[in-house]
Amino acid sequence: MKKIIAFASAAALGLGLAACDSPQEEAAEETAESMEDRADNLEDSGVINDEQADAMEARADNIEDSAEGDNDAMTGPAEEAVN
Repeated sequence: MKKIIAFASAAALGLGLAACDSPQEEAAEETAESMEDRADNLEDSGVINDEQADAMEARADNIEDSAEGDNDAMTGPAEEAVN
């Protein structure tokens, strides 16, 4: 029984640590969110059009993906399906 509890605890701890972002990833996510918010605000105020906002948001996604180690070959089709 003790072995099962120890294994379950180790597995839960490992999963918890795997989900943590590094400080660089956190900074990149904050930068990307800021860029996306700015694109939305500029589009809403009529300073830029929809395509320009989409381009800004795509650059923000690339920043975030780079920090996470993702690349378009891995995540591109899935992201396009969601967006």
